[in-house]
Amino acid sequence: MGKRGEPRKEVQVPVRIFGTDRTGAVFSQKAVTVNISRNGVELAGVNSTLKVEEIIGLTYGPNRAHFRVKWVGAPGSPRAGHIGLLNVSPGKPLWDFPLSPSAPDPWQPGMNERRKHPRYRCQNSIEIHIHNGPSFWGTVADLSLGGCYAELAIPMEVGTKVRVAIWFGEAKAWAEAEVAHRTPGFGVGIRFTQIAQMDLDLIGRYLESLAPLARKPLVAAALRAHA
Repeated sequence: MGKRGEPRKEVQVPVRIFGTDRTGAVFSQKAVTVNISRNGVELAGVNSTLKVEEIIGLTYGPNRAHFRVKWVGAPGSPRAGHIGLLNVSPGKPLWDFPLSPSAPDPWQPGMNERRKHPRYRCQNSIEIHIHNGPSFWGTVADLSLGGCYAELAIPMEVGTKVRVAIWFGEAKAWAEAEVAHRTPGFGVGIRFTQIAQMDLDLIGRYLESLAPLARKPLVAAALRAHA
């Protein structure tokens, strides 16, 4: 599993994890943290059989985030029932206690998942139209200029090409997109592949209304990069 270069906080708090296990069955169970960093967490008390690189959900109090399984403790070993998770949306707040600033962590290949566009929590309706297939409604849980996470129970495979419409009051922004990752039974991560400037501007204005003052320049800079 290698040695982390990222500071970790030894803390034990109850959490709940959910998703699909190695057999494809949906699971939801309680666990407890062992240590936490800004981008990852080690859990104990996990009795579900999970697959490395699968994405699962984790809730702590009212907060929720999605993590990629990076390692699973071997049965019969001191780490049986332990798993290591990497946050796929590290910018989203989850913990209600302070953590040490991040440092380089060379053993984690998933670090390249850090997105160039900041994401913001929201609750917007989204239409998802599969090319030459059915259409669905869902709820956008977080949004950026480059994509979103949509909560819906309909299973969709990674790589599925879709056309999406995100609603902002009486207006909506359209984009060609594809499914980037999925949490079966809970939702999908969607990456925009083609979007008109007026639709991008609509998303940008909405994000400006959500963003803390200190992060507004990031949204404006990203908009200029798309122009």
